[in-house]
Amino acid sequence: MGILFPLLGGLGLFLYGMTIMSEGLEKSAGNKLEKIIEKISGNIVVGVFAGALVTVIVQSSSATTVMVVGFVNAGIMNLTQAIGLIMGANIGTTITAQLVSIELTALAPVAIAIGTGVKLFSKNNKNIVIGEIVLGFGILFLGMDLMKEAMAPLKGYQGFNDMIISFGTGGIWGTIKGFFAGFLITAVVQSSSATTGILVALAGTGVLPIEAALPVLLGTNVGTCVTALISSISANRTAKRAAVMHLLFNVIGTFIFIVFFSHITVSFVKSISSDASRQLANAHTFFNLLNTLLLLPFAGLIVKMVEKIIPESQEERDAVVMGVKYLDDRILETPSIAFGQVIKEVLHMGNLAMLSFDSAAEAVQTNNPKMVEKTFRIEKTINALEREISNYLVKLSNTAIGDNDRKLLDGLFSTVNDIERVGDHSDNLAELALFKIENNIEFSDKAVLELVGMVGKVRSGFELSLSSMKDTDFKEAQEVIELEGEIDLMEKTLRKTHIRRLNEGRCETNAGIIFLDIISNLERISDHSSNIALAVMDVRG
Repeated sequence: MGILFPLLGGLGLFLYGMTIMSEGLEKSAGNKLEKIIEKISGNIVVGVFAGALVTVIVQSSSATTVMVVGFVNAGIMNLTQAIGLIMGANIGTTITAQLVSIELTALAPVAIAIGTGVKLFSKNNKNIVIGEIVLGFGILFLGMDLMKEAMAPLKGYQGFNDMIISFGTGGIWGTIKGFFAGFLITAVVQSSSATTGILVALAGTGVLPIEAALPVLLGTNVGTCVTALISSISANRTAKRAAVMHLLFNVIGTFIFIVFFSHITVSFVKSISSDASRQLANAHTFFNLLNTLLLLPFAGLIVKMVEKIIPESQEERDAVVMGVKYLDDRILETPSIAFGQVIKEVLHMGNLAMLSFDSAAEAVQTNNPKMVEKTFRIEKTINALEREISNYLVKLSNTAIGDNDRKLLDGLFSTVNDIERVGDHSDNLAELALFKIENNIEFSDKAVLELVGMVGKVRSGFELSLSSMKDTDFKEAQEVIELEGEIDLMEKTLRKTHIRRLNEGRCETNAGIIFLDIISNLERISDHSSNIALAVMDVRG
């Protein structure tokens, strides 16, 4: 107990510091993360660099691979693009080991003091983010120091020393024991960086030589795959393939390394440093760099192997994707990317509302019952999307996002509701069209022309509001607001002229009531378009 609780306390501080530093780096990177992912395209080499950079920011290869599963599940990338990110993630996670292997414990209290001071007393958002990064850095090294102190007494336990020595004897049984020790610890802790931190701390006490550490280190590289495998259970088949691809890549690389490069690696890292912590960090980096260089030319073959292991059925090939297109909880690990995805989903919902409006307007103008049914079907999808997106926005609001993104997020809550209301009013228009059809109601040529003109303006306003939201275009948003004033005036004018026709007996009563209800719904759709535009304008402050 004298070792266990201080060790767990130190590990807790280490992970907490890593989380704070990661969140600070992520806020600092902002939308750049999304741009990094977008630039991957089909270039696997670029994907490797992107995966390494993202992992340095989020401080966890497990988190990156879970995100990759989410990206694949959300259709952001295919398997060929994903494998580059996965390879890069393995390289990026070695930066954590390199960082903690440097003796910077004396700087920890200074970093904590400076970081806390900046975070608490600065009014500038950029400075606050820097303060978080420095604070996380200090807490991380304080945790490392506590772990070293907790494990120092292990030198006096002969049984523990004998076990450690058995890992590095060079025999098959010792290697297997070390490998599974690393695998199990990482699988339980769900972080290869945490396991590596423990190993570096143990090496720093002089208990863990590189010969014994290497098999354990190799086990952590396979153990980190467990997180992505668990994450893919509820995902689609392609996302499951991404998780299996990560496992396959690491298992093949580990096997090759153990057979051909383990002795070479031990000799190499000993020749460039006498410090056990540095030797361990260098071995970790060397393994992952070599693994990527060896297997990168065979990336396409690995993808094909995974497709054979998890084949796609004919039903899945023919199936149409329903529901959300771009959202996945795994992407919430990187809020800046999740934010970009939720905007895409809101636009997807908006485009469905546009389709619903178009079909309802056509039903009103042509008495086409198929367009009525189409509107009713789309409305159900819009309602489901509204629930899914709103739930996702709540989850996103609880992550580490910047002030500007939080202001945009607040606007998205209202925008989703406005789009859903556009769907409701389109549904109302379809019901009015159905009433027209069932009761053989016809509008006069004059009324039809008036409706065509108003429908065109309302559609233009809604389309422009979605465009202004997509690009945060204040000019377009202002145009929508001005257009809404024109539509309000048009609705009042049409209402007066139509009531006059009713009074003069030039229009049937039922047709007149339906006409007035239609232009009322059109005017309300315009109101919601204006609300979307106003949410965009609010971002400017």
